[in-house]
Amino acid sequence: MYIDCSTIDPVTSRAVAADVNASASSDTFIDAPMSGGVVGAQAGTLTFMLGAPQSQVGRATSVLSMMGKRIVHLGDQGAGLCGKLANNYLLALNNIATAEAMSMGIQWGLDPKALAGMINTSTGRCWPSEVNNPVPGVIETAPASRGYTGGFGISLMNKDLRLALAAARDAGVKLGLADVAEQIYKAAEKDERCKGKDFSSVYRYLDGPE
Repeated sequence: MYIDCSTIDPVTSRAVAADVNASASSDTFIDAPMSGGVVGAQAGTLTFMLGAPQSQVGRATSVLSMMGKRIVHLGDQGAGLCGKLANNYLLALNNIATAEAMSMGIQWGLDPKALAGMINTSTGRCWPSEVNNPVPGVIETAPASRGYTGGFGISLMNKDLRLALAAARDAGVKLGLADVAEQIYKAAEKDERCKGKDFSSVYRYLDGPE
């Protein structure tokens, strides 16, 4: 069994799977991209999105459980990548929205910790607001509180977003926010304040108060 935990485009993954499966009748190539970042990897709490035949799920789960807490089977080979890209597309948008909402509230005179606390008990709650808040000092364990170092690099988010948009366009999916998000991450990745930093540094690109 070959288990690919990288995040690549589903078309390439399926092509590799076809080659592997054709090489020997007993060989199987499956995709199992992950979510949880550096913190999840260190703690062994990653979530794996599994694309594999039902007959291989148990075997793959026994291996992946050594690195993560949740293994979600989404369908046949390639389905794991499709799920991961959909998830990261949503994450990319939530990150921008959180950065803008926090900047908005702070510039209205609200205390950032009080604002984040309210959001995280209300309908705006999301992973970027609760765990990876982009405002320095709001979440002590977030990359923003250590100069945006560590975490999920903005270049990686930009890459995953490009993959998600390409796959969506290939499938004829209509996306209303994709172009704006793509422009923001492209520009932020080149911004000296964000280059090489966690993707929450998009807050800096948006000139959020620090």
